[in-house]
Amino acid sequence: MILEILSHNFHYEMENLCRVFYPFEKIEIAHEPSVNRDGIVVSTKLVESENGARLFAGFFKGGRAIKSEKFVEKDIDFSNNCELNMAIALFEVLLKATDYVPSWGILTGVRPSKLMTSLISTMGADNAQKYFKEKLLVSPEKTKLAYSVANAEKKIIETSSPNSLSLYISIPFCPTRCSYCSFVSHSITNPNAKKLVPLYVEKLAHEIEITGEYASSLGLRLESIYWGGGTPTAISADEIDLLCRAINNSFNLKQCREYTVEAGRPDTITEEKLCVLKQNGISRISINPQSFNNDVLKNIGRIHTAEKTVEALEMARSMGFGNINMDLIAGLPGDTVDSLGISVDTAVARNPENITVHTLALKRSSTLVTGGGKITGGDITSEMLDIAQNKLLEKGYSPYYMYRQSRSLGNLENVGWCKQGYECLYNVFMMEECHTVLAAGAGAVTKLKQPSGQYIERIFNFKYPYEYISRFDELMDRKKRITSFYYSYK
Repeated sequence: MILEILSHNFHYEMENLCRVFYPFEKIEIAHEPSVNRDGIVVSTKLVESENGARLFAGFFKGGRAIKSEKFVEKDIDFSNNCELNMAIALFEVLLKATDYVPSWGILTGVRPSKLMTSLISTMGADNAQKYFKEKLLVSPEKTKLAYSVANAEKKIIETSSPNSLSLYISIPFCPTRCSYCSFVSHSITNPNAKKLVPLYVEKLAHEIEITGEYASSLGLRLESIYWGGGTPTAISADEIDLLCRAINNSFNLKQCREYTVEAGRPDTITEEKLCVLKQNGISRISINPQSFNNDVLKNIGRIHTAEKTVEALEMARSMGFGNINMDLIAGLPGDTVDSLGISVDTAVARNPENITVHTLALKRSSTLVTGGGKITGGDITSEMLDIAQNKLLEKGYSPYYMYRQSRSLGNLENVGWCKQGYECLYNVFMMEECHTVLAAGAGAVTKLKQPSGQYIERIFNFKYPYEYISRFDELMDRKKRITSFYYSYK
């Protein structure tokens, strides 16, 4: 596909919209009209005059031409109105070309609920929802979902204060790499990766200690802790205990309201590891089936079965864990609407406090994409999410946080569902950027938030474990910025 960007700078939004309708097409950007219009050509053009601008969008393929035109008058918000109307024009031609109606309309951002919250604050609840439906062309169902999540998130956001802090711990190791994964995670079964683990854990414990010193000197209050990855429970029980003790010794956990470890892969969960987590005060864990269909699990490279997931959950329950999340993914290879419905029913039957329903994202470096396998369409995936939502609402779960990933099937969403009172605080704090998140480990990103403002500054850790280990001192010099950042606002 050739995407012509002519006389405007709305490249990012136009390309994202094209990906919604044509997720598997390679998009080539042209800033001049194409001479050769073989294949698919999508053209977007702005022609400005004294009074305003005419916006043109066109779709061309094999002699077929579909066109749309808009006019925008010059006013205070001229540039934003031009971008909005260019997106609407492009949406109209792509909709006619494909007969596919994306439920999120022209909205391609990562945080729909954050936008809804912002609109509610400036124009009120009714007008915010009207704007979603009439200006952004979002379906009534997705508008209602964004509104519900925005209200749930608001209650959690209001509990954050200028000196609040969350802590993220990165464990970039897994038993095996799933076919859809592009994260910087290493298979623990690989000898080269496995030999890095002890030294990685040692360095990570040291970074936790240094990070705790910064938090203490700045008077920051720890609200939540989250271990992610990778799969944190891919490392040994002793290594988990060492990191837990590093956290306990470096941070004041008395005011910490939530402590999550993403156990994730059921095949990494043992009684010994759960015992270590329990003894160290972890209050919330994830046990993620992704699917309860064993054929689908094989398709994505998982080495556990659905039965193993149930065993792991029952083990965690027997050891006193009272806040458990389970992840499911809509759109996995070989899955169907009925099969996804069965997975939701199976998860609900185990009575977890949280169920997060993700949409499969087509990451370019994942084996699922590079291998050229058959991918579920956005319309089918949308039906899967509708089935999941109906079942979860019926069983008393409510949506409390939401985000979207780039290249997700059908431009669809990931939603966290929970029983009343079991919202994951960290998910909301992190996604809505309520306060500073200090992050430790390979691939982790520290987000420093202006105490009484909206400015965010990021400190990126080295991606790969071997680089994290070999350049550790350099990284610690970089993280001295934590102190100077806060002092600049005193």
